[in-house]
Amino acid sequence: MRTAPPLTRSAVVAAAVILLGACSAAPAEQTAADHGEHAAGSGHGEHAAAATPAPSASGSVSNALGQPRDLALNLEVPWAIAFLPDGDALVTERDSARLLRVSPEGEVTAIGTVEGVAPEGEGGLMGVAVSPKYATDRSIFLYFTASNDNRVVRYRFDNNRLSGPKVIIDGIPSGTIHNGGRIAFGPDGYLYIATGEVGDRPMAQDLKSLGGKILRVTADGRPAPGNPFPGSRVWSYGHRNVQGLAWDDRGRLYASEFGQVTYDEINLIRKGGNYGWPEVEGTGKDKRYINPIVTWRTFDASPSGLAYSRGSLWVAALRGERLWQVPLKADGTAKAPVAHFVRQFGRLRSVTTAADGSLWVGTSNKDGRGSPRSGDDRLLVVPVR
Repeated sequence: MRTAPPLTRSAVVAAAVILLGACSAAPAEQTAADHGEHAAGSGHGEHAAAATPAPSASGSVSNALGQPRDLALNLEVPWAIAFLPDGDALVTERDSARLLRVSPEGEVTAIGTVEGVAPEGEGGLMGVAVSPKYATDRSIFLYFTASNDNRVVRYRFDNNRLSGPKVIIDGIPSGTIHNGGRIAFGPDGYLYIATGEVGDRPMAQDLKSLGGKILRVTADGRPAPGNPFPGSRVWSYGHRNVQGLAWDDRGRLYASEFGQVTYDEINLIRKGGNYGWPEVEGTGKDKRYINPIVTWRTFDASPSGLAYSRGSLWVAALRGERLWQVPLKADGTAKAPVAHFVRQFGRLRSVTTAADGSLWVGTSNKDGRGSPRSGDDRLLVVPVR
């Protein structure tokens, strides 16, 4: 591994789920320790029962994936993956605070350890995004936990070196749980930022707080033009802990969200939408809140990374230890989800679509909640047909 010099500072639920939604309640003993990135506590929402997942990989779309292959081994909790124009990817390691560059041939270059990261619990070096104008501005963006907050920092990335750090957003609430952390540029050219409510539930409904939200900002961190609330970075709210963002080929934004102990969610995100937490977990009848398009029992999912490829969303499941495929209908709602690679690779954290439509998937077996295997953590390449 080559090592560069140290860094400078700086709508409805899927049919099968709806019809079978009155199953037995989730066990009360499901706590943060045994439930992926969920906090302890009882189910909270309109339904007390756990949703039954759709069939596993025996459905009509189960042959959509090719054989996975190892791309890179012996990583430390690879949290996010973002592609550079040349096809290489930038990969963050949450707990080590290292930024890596990984080629499609599996060559791993350690760029360095990002200064100012203070890993603790579910916090650390998380999201990475590459500027859509990278060819001219050489900018990349990192979301990380600092000593007193979560923040987004813009860097110049050139010749495998980071320079010119500029904090574009600070003061995002941080904690040992529910830090959000996913960042990505949308088709509109603006940066979207997923944050968590760090266990402080009312924060998700407070439009003055940056916690429990999806934010939409310019490359300088200012509220993007057209945001729903004047002078605010907030694009949607009422979120518990979003760790996945993806757009389909029609430009619709989806987010994966951790529930408490009853329902995990995939949401179709609308401008200014309120997604209900903490008043609702899963689906509800209150028209003030937008229902998810898919729910799972938390022990089948704990959804983190999210990607779109060839008509489906792809969801990296932590506690569920599988890759969920969510085929989409023309109106943006979901067909029945299909599970792939169940228990085959352990906890899955990150998933990103490469230029050829294949998926790069990262495991998370060294995050303190998994059982590391030889070669963990690893990046996999999964062909999508």
